[in-house]
Amino acid sequence: MKIFLDANILISVLNKEYPSYTYTSRILSLVDNPRFEVYTSPVCLAIAFYFAEKKSGSKKAKQKIKTLCDHLHIAEATSSSVRKALQNPAVVDFEDGLEYYSAIENKCSHIITEDTGDFYFSKIEVLGSESFFKKYMMKTAK
Repeated sequence: MKIFLDANILISVLNKEYPSYTYTSRILSLVDNPRFEVYTSPVCLAIAFYFAEKKSGSKKAKQKIKTLCDHLHIAEATSSSVRKALQNPAVVDFEDGLEYYSAIENKCSHIITEDTGDFYFSKIEVLGSESFFKKYMMKTAK
């Protein structure tokens, strides 16, 4: 299963933001599970860096982002995804459109985000971290 992690999932893990950290950290751990391919985008990494830097400083934030990059698949933000986000009249938030089309172009079947309503236009499943955990990871653990 290919899943795409939105910036807020990465931020939750990097800054240990509770209560979502309980689920987001477990979802991020799927990078070591051969049944999952975990993706994010350069835009999500940049947003996560910004918030990690505010909490931990630039040096520590870069280390955290490097660790993520060593384990996650990084979805390319192509010119096609930019054009699709701009052309889709249902996409109001350009950044969300970029994330969505990056996920689509990398054949992800799910977007994991704490702001599920931002992807109201999505043709693929969009779940919050707790919902994804309960629906897919609890089955895996059994």
